[in-house]
Amino acid sequence: MASAHILSVLRATGIMILILAGITVLFLMYYQSLSSPKCHPPPAHSQQTQQTNKPVLLLWFWPKNKRFDFQDCKTLFKIDSCHLTDDRSLYSRAHGVLVFHRAIKDDLSNLPTLPRARFQRWIWFNMDSPTNTRMIAGIQGLFNLTLSYRKDADIHVRWKLALKKNTDEDFVLPKKERLLCWSVDSNDVHTKSKERYNYYRELVKHIKVDVFYSSSDDSLKGENYFLNISSCKFYLSFENSIHRDYITETFNGPLAAGTVPVVFGPPRRNYEDFAPGTSFIHVNDFPDAATLAESLLRLDKDNEAYMRYFNWRKFYTARRHLTEEKHEFAQAICQACHHVGINKVYRAVPHLYKWFLL
Repeated sequence: MASAHILSVLRATGIMILILAGITVLFLMYYQSLSSPKCHPPPAHSQQTQQTNKPVLLLWFWPKNKRFDFQDCKTLFKIDSCHLTDDRSLYSRAHGVLVFHRAIKDDLSNLPTLPRARFQRWIWFNMDSPTNTRMIAGIQGLFNLTLSYRKDADIHVRWKLALKKNTDEDFVLPKKERLLCWSVDSNDVHTKSKERYNYYRELVKHIKVDVFYSSSDDSLKGENYFLNISSCKFYLSFENSIHRDYITETFNGPLAAGTVPVVFGPPRRNYEDFAPGTSFIHVNDFPDAATLAESLLRLDKDNEAYMRYFNWRKFYTARRHLTEEKHEFAQAICQACHHVGINKVYRAVPHLYKWFLL
């Protein structure tokens, strides 16, 4: 009787030991599966995935086929906030698609045809003035963001004055060899009838203007651009059309070079949104070209009055814009990268032309 009881106890104990051993083995196998490293080979696109941890900005068209190294955004503008690409196979993953207006076909056949992801923003990219902007039917409701020279664009592109870090540093006026200069395409000064050419032809009746022909003259390429402009006391910063905020590099060039711009464009108040009013001369300040010429000739003889046009340089600096042809649109594209990298807000732009043509 006692032996039977002992056998029963041993049998129960053995069963318990087997159950505990099984549980222990299962636990060790589970623990090992959690802690052991996995040595699966990385996927073929791992490097690409690593790059696209930043928001992807897809440049759908190269503007006027002017290509530059995307790394220039980092080296020239210290912008590295997105993964900038022109690889259309990344369309479905792109957070932004940058579309250059001038490259769009009238039938829209060269725009993306795949469905747009909910997180994706299409950016309307246009640096032309309304006068030079082609109207394309059917694009009104396509875009979420605007990239333009306009101050009220979602992405505003402009070469801005910067606050000077060292206000004790004196401005040194470059050596002046010419009184008044202008750069213009070939024989346009004699053939075109636009307002700025008419004004020029009236002005040269009263004062000498040294003209650089920008389409053929090496003196306006690369470093020579600023070197030659800096040799002029005054420079005709005449815009090709007059619209709000349409103030281009033709104004930034002389400011950065140490020359006084004589501007022909939007009203003075609009220029003063971007630069001190004492840094330039506006043609609208004078009743006619003859009176402007008289004022410039007086300033040529009055150095103290002339130097007052550079008082702003005690507090600001003007950065030289890029003059290489391939970089014509680099600043705008890099600014778009910066915007996509730090902003997630977007909107519908249902009345694109109504906004832009105002």
